[in-house]
Amino acid sequence: MPAGQSIPRVQSSYKVAAIQMASGPNVSGNLSEARRLIAKAVDQGARLVVLPEFFAIMGLTELDKIQVREQEGSGQIQTFLSETARYYKIWLVGGSIPLAASTPDKVLNSCLVYDDTGKQVARYDKIHLFNLELGTENYHEAKTIEPGNQVVVVDSPFGRIGLAVCYDLRFPELFRAMKDVDVIVLPAAFTETTGKMHWDVLIRARAIENLAYVIASAQGGYHVNGRETHGNSMVVDPWGRVLDRLPRGSGVVVAEINPSYQASLRTSLPALAHRTLYQC
Repeated sequence: MPAGQSIPRVQSSYKVAAIQMASGPNVSGNLSEARRLIAKAVDQGARLVVLPEFFAIMGLTELDKIQVREQEGSGQIQTFLSETARYYKIWLVGGSIPLAASTPDKVLNSCLVYDDTGKQVARYDKIHLFNLELGTENYHEAKTIEPGNQVVVVDSPFGRIGLAVCYDLRFPELFRAMKDVDVIVLPAAFTETTGKMHWDVLIRARAIENLAYVIASAQGGYHVNGRETHGNSMVVDPWGRVLDRLPRGSGVVVAEINPSYQASLRTSLPALAHRTLYQC
């Protein structure tokens, strides 16, 4: 887009969708399931669709995602995302996918955004890497994932969209750094252990404190590798109300976003304008 040219924004309400999956180790199979669910979301009127974290690969081991990593701009997964966005004429947030990192034994956990022509318009590399040692559960994402270091916000017909992935949810300073976004998208694969205690309250907190809509698309169910993810994909409004949710299994969460309602809340409760402490 030429410098200085802005994207026309949607003035009226529109529908968004959070896709929930229980992905496995077969990339082609996961892509087929993703396409089925995207089509279902489009049938319900969704114009902005968000896939979950690592929607195309939940391997038998943590090393499996390295074997299917792609260079940015090419590969089966990126081709799927571009062609699907163009075919359905939607803005598609590709959850996250494994992209090649600076070292051969790691990947970037990258969230890619495509517009309704199939053009990639944004990329966010997950900054915060999950580490958990609790009972029999042990996760060390830093062993196979290289962290990103840039906050990413993309202008869209739906306003300013802030990008985050899973564990980022626990770090409110990331969302403050997005500078008054209208919509936050959060692809995730929360564990059941942490999710059952923290997922709902953290999603709603990020919505309330930023007076933003949050579209949280999660992995949800039992995976071939034995992992259990929490699910509960949801769309939350700026007042913290859950508009729709899906507790478990593959499916679609669809809700309506109302820019006028959001604007009225920000006028009635101008908390964002009352901030006095800023990160240096």
